[in-house]
Amino acid sequence: MKIAVLDDYLGYSDRYADWGDLAGDVTVFHAPIPAAELAATLAPYDVLCVMRERTPLPADLIAALPNLRLIVTTGMRNLSIDMEVARARGITVCGTASRAAATAQLAMTLILVASRNLVGNLNSLARGGWQVDAGRDLEGLTLGLIGLGRLGADVAALARPFGVKMVAWSQNLTDARAAEVGVARAESLEALLAMADVASIHLVLSERTTGLIGAAELAQMKPDASLVNTSRAPIIDRDALLAALREGRLANAAIDVFDEEPLPADSAWRDADLIAAGKLIATPHVGYGALATYERMYRETAECVRAFAAGAPLRVIG
Repeated sequence: MKIAVLDDYLGYSDRYADWGDLAGDVTVFHAPIPAAELAATLAPYDVLCVMRERTPLPADLIAALPNLRLIVTTGMRNLSIDMEVARARGITVCGTASRAAATAQLAMTLILVASRNLVGNLNSLARGGWQVDAGRDLEGLTLGLIGLGRLGADVAALARPFGVKMVAWSQNLTDARAAEVGVARAESLEALLAMADVASIHLVLSERTTGLIGAAELAQMKPDASLVNTSRAPIIDRDALLAALREGRLANAAIDVFDEEPLPADSAWRDADLIAAGKLIATPHVGYGALATYERMYRETAECVRAFAAGAPLRVIG
């Protein structure tokens, strides 16, 4: 089998994946393959190993890959793979375990960094200056959790020792679920945004959540509030958020996810003035990618491929 490992930006598959006798058949792509070159580049491969949604596998691409027999994705859910077409083609799709802890911990880190304006102070020091803004500790502030699934609940647990008041909202959130996690339930998104000193997003991207937070929603927030997104980029209207930051209608935003990744050099997210001032804290989608996460994902990716080669696929999706 010819095996392609896609989008291994940091080279961790070389460190963590044990391919066994298949090692000589593995090609690792460390950089993203340009969209126009994907079909031709991947056509010879029997197996594609994908890192989350970095390279989507829509119907037209799958149709252009005549040799494809196995897709292994990190995580057990990957909405960027056309599962219906894969099933119709008889392509096996397998997944690995994932870890929520790393994303929740990054979200908590960004909440703290944004609240204390650490980036603004770090940048001032690097420029030869000194303190620019003391920021706020979390005790007594209101943390608004937009989404209270596994990740939202994990962030609530991490935030509780800091003495924050917590309120949560999602379209399907019930009083029982909010009570189970130990937070108050907001009646609406607008009500949560109006109360929150820090709002943190923990929703799955869907038709209902795309564009959920736009200009009207941002206008509900306090001018000294922070917004954190470690979920999915399209949940927030990028241009509306950047305008709010530039116009001083929001203290800052900490963003780990982007519409296009890796982030183009000319992206509006790379606003040098906002970043220098600490108003925009941008991290390159590192939420899930702690070392322990990569170790588990690449180890299990190789296990899935070896099992498929042996005729006993592991962790088949769908």
